[in-house]
Parts: sequence; structure tokens; C-alpha cells
Amino acid sequence: MQAGAYLTTVDLATVSLYLFWVFFAGLVLYLNRESKREGYPLVTPGKPNMRVEGFPGAPSPKMFKLQNGEIVMAPRPTDVQRPIAALFADRTPGAPMIPTGDPLVDGVGPAAYASRADRPALTYDDATPAIVPLRIAGEFSVDSDDPDPRGFTVVDADGVAAGICVDVWIDKTEMIFRYVEVAVPTDLGTRSIMIPVPLIRVDGAARKVKVRTLMARNFANAPVRRSPNVITLLEEDMAAAYCAGGQLYAKAERMGPLL
Repeated sequence: MQAGAYLTTVDLATVSLYLFWVFFAGLVLYLNRESKREGYPLVTPGKPNMRVEGFPGAPSPKMFKLQNGEIVMAPRPTDVQRPIAALFADRTPGAPMIPTGDPLVDGVGPAAYASRADRPALTYDDATPAIVPLRIAGEFSVDSDDPDPRGFTVVDADGVAAGICVDVWIDKTEMIFRYVEVAVPTDLGTRSIMIPVPLIRVDGAARKVKVRTLMARNFANAPVRRSPNVITLLEEDMAAAYCAGGQLYAKAERMGPLL
């Protein structure tokens, strides 16, 4: 073979094709690696020392500056796993976990919540809490054509009275109501809890707010806020998980099969 003969079949189109293949393979690897920036390494239940990353591995931590000036890292350098108040039904891989206590209070299964930042969501313009009660948001009100639930009796899935709706919380960034605040009488005093608006039904004629996912006894153990006029991201997740988890855990018959 004459010197340089192997170059006779190489042209610009071939080089471009090969370069595209290399670029595309690198892009696929990069995107798969970046997709593991949240949620990895995987945690194997019952095996806390087994950390699964797969291929490609999780990327190195990167710092992100949020709109409010806060700096966060992803992946997190340390991610402490909350203890799970549940035991595996058996040793079969993928076996369900059986709660060992009150699953709503313990945050198990559908009542589980994420470890979000313990600070409120902020508005973009003035960096003030985005979700606030109407009592301090005088520029907002309930539409005159809709029933105002404030003062209504809050009842559970069986129609049993559980508390009184004392306020409605509005999201100023989305202009929608997020929660109703319920005053629940207990042996230790009145507790102020939050119920997500999608989980309630307001009956203006009967002056009632129905929460079908919970029973009256569950209201007394629902998460509470630290501040009367502020709800943090963590408190939002805990309230939503508690109320939604009741769809499964509030009644014993909801736990069994339909047939």
C-alpha cells in the first residue's frame, strides 16, 4: 500500500459524521449524569450502607445561587435519612412495609414528606412570604359569588365536626387559595392546622367544610406551624402529606382490598 493510501476514503462528510457520533455519545452520558444530581445515590431500604449510583455515577456537587441569595448544593454533601417507622412484611425483594405506629404522624408511605427548606416560599418582586392568610393580606378577598368558608364548621369524612375554619391562605404569586386554616379544640388547647384546598369541599348552604381524607381524631395530631402568619416549605409538605395520607390510613377499611 502506498503511503497515505488509507486517507483516500476519508472526506469531510465522514469526519463530520464521526465527530457527531462522539459528540452525541458524550451528550447522552452528560445528560444521564446530570439527571442524577437530585435523588442519588439511591438508598436501599434495610441496607443503609448500600449506596447505588449506576453508570454513569452521580456528578460532583455543584453550588446554585437562588433568587433570595441562598446557596444550595446538589447533590447534597450530606443527606441524613429519617428513620422509617415501618417494617418489611417479609424478606422478599420489593415487599411492602407495614407501619409500626401512626403512619400519618410518622410520615410513612403516602404520608411521607420531603425534607424541604424550613423557610417560606418568597415572592419574586419583594421577597416576602408568598403564601399568607387573608387576615394580613387586606388587598385580597374571597369572591362574592363563592362561599367564604371562614367561620364554617369543618367536618370529617363521616360528617363529624372536627373544628372551625378561621382563615384562608392565598398564594400571592399564583393568585389562588392554597390552604384553609382550621382551629381544632384538643385537651391541651386549640391547635391551628392547615388543610390543602384541593382536599376540601365547601358547602355554603350548610356552612360546612368537608375533609373526606381525615377522621375527626386525626385533626388533633396534624402538623402545626411555628409562626401564626407564615408557613414554610417543609411545613407545607408535612401538612399536604398528612392530609393526603389519610385517604389510605384514616379508616381501617381503606387499607384492605376492594374485592
